[in-house]
Amino acid sequence: MKVDVILGLQWGDEGKGKIVDVLTPRYDAVARFQGGPNAGHTLETDKFKHILRSIPSGVFHGDKVNIIGNGVVLDPVVFRQEVNDIAKYGIDLRQNLFISKKAHLIMPTHRLLDAASETAKADAKIGSTLKGIGPTYRDKTGRDGLRVGDLLENFPEKYAQRVAAHKQLLEKLYGFDYADTLAEWEPEWLDSLNFLKTFTLIDSENILNDMLDAGKSVLAEGAQGTLLDVDFGSYPFVTSSNTVCAGACTGLGIAPLRIGKVFGIFKAYCTRVGMGPFPTELHDDTGRKLRDAGAEYGSVTKRPRRCGWLDLVALKYAIMINGVTELFMMKADVLDSFDTINVCTAYDIDGVPTDRFPFELNDSVKPVYTALPGWKTDLTNMTSEEQFPEAFRNYLAFIEKETGRPVTIASVGPNRAQTIIRRH
Repeated sequence: MKVDVILGLQWGDEGKGKIVDVLTPRYDAVARFQGGPNAGHTLETDKFKHILRSIPSGVFHGDKVNIIGNGVVLDPVVFRQEVNDIAKYGIDLRQNLFISKKAHLIMPTHRLLDAASETAKADAKIGSTLKGIGPTYRDKTGRDGLRVGDLLENFPEKYAQRVAAHKQLLEKLYGFDYADTLAEWEPEWLDSLNFLKTFTLIDSENILNDMLDAGKSVLAEGAQGTLLDVDFGSYPFVTSSNTVCAGACTGLGIAPLRIGKVFGIFKAYCTRVGMGPFPTELHDDTGRKLRDAGAEYGSVTKRPRRCGWLDLVALKYAIMINGVTELFMMKADVLDSFDTINVCTAYDIDGVPTDRFPFELNDSVKPVYTALPGWKTDLTNMTSEEQFPEAFRNYLAFIEKETGRPVTIASVGPNRAQTIIRRH
């Protein structure tokens, strides 16, 4: 068996949670492979709407195994809140949620370091969500991190050592006054560790490979989006992990030859949260119309998202980096009322046209648009692709021709039922 991978192809917020929920019935297990609790994967049905932050999006299907992989950084306080919120639906996650011992723990001092670092950057801020994710990954690569498995042996000594090192950084490097905040946060964090230990902690790489050997199917779920990848995104305005398909290998312990289909999710337009370059961003009424129609506010941070037209230069780059086999278009219904829809098909960089994603996005990168007619039709009540208006069919066909990949799912609303699987 192979591991299929689902990931975002833009700057995150593409709607991965909904699609994982839709696809989960096809799989025996869903495994999250990177990122932290700044992710917000929203699931919506006729009965409820729920936002997941660290927990895989397959948890509402009781017979499925859900795994938090080694590539994830986990905040025990947020994790406990998530589990308790899900328990309100009568779901006991201890039956089907398992946590890698090699996943790293976000400490209270990581959150303080995040705030201190962002403050020190002044006007050069990168727009951190201040969840402690960046400092946790820095400790991981610096070989100074605390892992979930450390809870099982000599934890007090390990924790005290890490806290002492963080305090020294806060005092000497940043001159940051942390004492009162740490005193406020630390007791709840330590208490939440006891809750975390009530779950089954596993060597997830062994479990996942054993499942594959036994003929079980696995869906790997990524967080954020390709253009936020620490290597291939719009650096330095990126997240701290590898959000691309290769991250599923390192974040779960899966060999590259065990990767099967790669599902790439994108919105019918583009959004971005926080700082950083965004070539197709709209600063006018059209941008505000996209934000309002798409309810474009961070599901976790509540920050308003910046909005713009679809960028095919960036999309084709993301398809190449990830080896995408199928495309899933989200939020097509947001464009229902537009007379004309622009699509960026090239960049103009200092007067030179290119269809290649550059080393660095900056103010010299200008979008070159192709204008397509809008469909001026409400898509939200449609249940099959035969009902699609011709202009929307042409929009899909244009994207397929430009990218060389089939758009096999078109989402026409936030509900699980508003997901139309196309025949190819």
